[in-house]
Amino acid sequence: MPKDTPVIGGSNKIVWVGRIISALIITLMCGGGVMTLVNPAPMLPTFKALGYSAHLVPVIAAVEVVCAILYAIPQTAVLGAILLTGYLGGAAATHVRVGQWLFILPVAVGVLVWLGLYWRDARVRALVPWRRLAARSAS
Repeated sequence: MPKDTPVIGGSNKIVWVGRIISALIITLMCGGGVMTLVNPAPMLPTFKALGYSAHLVPVIAAVEVVCAILYAIPQTAVLGAILLTGYLGGAAATHVRVGQWLFILPVAVGVLVWLGLYWRDARVRALVPWRRLAARSAS
């Protein structure tokens, strides 16, 4: 099955919505990671407040960029989504640990990662049994 094709009964509009959501996520993650790699100085106080040493800033930023690139490539998008979920889970846990309500943001981005992939990739839609469960409950 070609990538980015709708499942029977799907819509090309939904595929495009998934692509747009995914593009926004990729732009957000790559942009933030690259900016942190290029000029980490503004991020140092934030990382220190969250309990991370300054030498970890480029490592964390590089992981963010690599995960986003894997998510952007159709053949590795599922792996990228899994890795982004782990990355964002760590970000959420960090914010919870220091008592910040900002943990909601990485959780929301993680939901959008999977929603974008679900809508743009028929293989992922085929794995999720929502439609089949709805059909069984109707009969």
